[in-house]
Amino acid sequence: MNLLSLSWNYIKARPLNMVLNMLLMGLGIAIILVLILLSSQLEDNLAKNKKGVDLVVGAKGSPLQLILANVYHIDFPTGNIKLQEAKDLTRNRLIASAIPLALGDNYRGYRIVGTNHDYVKLFDAAVDEGELWKNNLDAVVGSNVAQSLGLKVGDTFFGAHGLSVADMEHEEMSYRIVGILEENNSVIDKLILTNIESVWAVHDHDEEHHEEHSEPQLGSAYETGFPESDEDAEITSMLIKFRSPMGAVTLPRMINADTNMQAASPAFETQRLFSLLGIGVDLLKAFAAIIIIIAGLSIFISLYNALKDRKYDLAIMRSLGASKTKLFFHVVLEGVIITVLGGLLGFLIGHGLTEFLAGLYEKSDEIGLTGLIFVKQELAVMLISVGIGIIASLIPAINAYKTDISEVLAKE
Repeated sequence: MNLLSLSWNYIKARPLNMVLNMLLMGLGIAIILVLILLSSQLEDNLAKNKKGVDLVVGAKGSPLQLILANVYHIDFPTGNIKLQEAKDLTRNRLIASAIPLALGDNYRGYRIVGTNHDYVKLFDAAVDEGELWKNNLDAVVGSNVAQSLGLKVGDTFFGAHGLSVADMEHEEMSYRIVGILEENNSVIDKLILTNIESVWAVHDHDEEHHEEHSEPQLGSAYETGFPESDEDAEITSMLIKFRSPMGAVTLPRMINADTNMQAASPAFETQRLFSLLGIGVDLLKAFAAIIIIIAGLSIFISLYNALKDRKYDLAIMRSLGASKTKLFFHVVLEGVIITVLGGLLGFLIGHGLTEFLAGLYEKSDEIGLTGLIFVKQELAVMLISVGIGIIASLIPAINAYKTDISEVLAKE
């Protein structure tokens, strides 16, 4: 009988101890894995969606809300800003580019975003079917929107006022889908894009302007820049990229102090959000680490006590030719087996619990949370848990190594 089979048989002989040790180890590992999975996915998705955006300018209010609404599209906008004031700001020499956004409508829960083609380029998104919008009331939908709602090029739909599913539809004007984007694994997958004039038209903003520019030509504002309108026209926000690092120093302060608008940095606000969440996450990780250490102690106590009852067995093994080294690794292997089984149990519980929690949170799809992925940090957790199992079994293994055959057999 090889060492693995022998160790497994000894473990099975104490089923209660085995199950309790596995559960303790599995619980600690599961808690850590849930935290790792949620935090890593959240960080990755937030970093991916803010790429290329140095500053968000919008209506005064909560800076974090401004970022969440206009970069990640998971909150309500703080309000609107004057189009002309926004255009005047873009003349600042520290601004390399600015992408306007107009929010306020949805279709069956998916947000309709008025913008230009630069927004698509910001995410390096590609068209899977059809083309990008060129006329008013043309719409391009993200891959998740098309798949979830069964939309295809040529379909028409009515937008609804507000950002929730139950809001009133604008039945006087319908959008026509002219393109579907390839899957991009970013927030753009869950958006419906059109030009800003279409958002204005549906909201009865400047009907004369809408009629005059119902078929814009190449090079007009639907590709880049800002649309032309009267001084009362409004947009929701601008996504700004700096020309130089000096912009991060001077622009936010100038905008917040000297204009009716507010500037917020996605990098700063997301970092602030994680610093607030990090306290709770660190406490939970510490709690889980304590559980794993307790599991290690439990394995140690279990093996140490079992060794007292098995000294005769070990002496017989030695008399039959088993080396001291073999006895040593036999006991160590028991600790490793229990730890590995506990780790596998924790892996299953951790991923299952993450998927369950993601299902409970209605905006998990928008953030991209799932339990069906594997992250590199998990391997480190599993290796550490195996290390704890080895350490926990060292003292019992050393005692097994020092077993005196003649003394044990004489006592028996």
